[in-house]
Amino acid sequence: MNSCVLMAKVIQNPELRYTSDNQTEVAQMLVEFEGRRSEDPPATLKVVGWGGLATQMKETCTEGDRLILEGRLSMNTFERKEGFKEKRAELVISRFYPVDGVASSSSTGNVVPFDAAKSSQQKDSSFPQNNYDLDESPQTSTSPTDDVDDPIPF
Repeated sequence: MNSCVLMAKVIQNPELRYTSDNQTEVAQMLVEFEGRRSEDPPATLKVVGWGGLATQMKETCTEGDRLILEGRLSMNTFERKEGFKEKRAELVISRFYPVDGVASSSSTGNVVPFDAAKSSQQKDSSFPQNNYDLDESPQTSTSPTDDVDDPIPF
């Protein structure tokens, strides 16, 4: 399961864009978070939100806000003009919560559940469909013969 919870500070205001095919909202922003040790420099991460969540990000998040972000971590590989491939991590969020009452007096007003934004989320065809269908629970084996094909029996 790919699940990540991160507390971070917004260092770049969210940018709202629309996909070219069906005009789905997508927002991205940069956040920074502290390293494991006090002498480690802060790390930065791109955060992406889709659909209604993207709109909420644009309306409520500003530079300097501290947020708790929930989502899934993904790695993107791209070709650099110098001729080598680079990998970068990004967090595709499903919810966010302001810390210290930043952005609003009620933290629940800034929370957009993933299910509300999922209907307009653009699905990536490079992954199996069931990776996006969070409402469906995995089917469990009830027959002992089904366990034989399973390489990891737990």
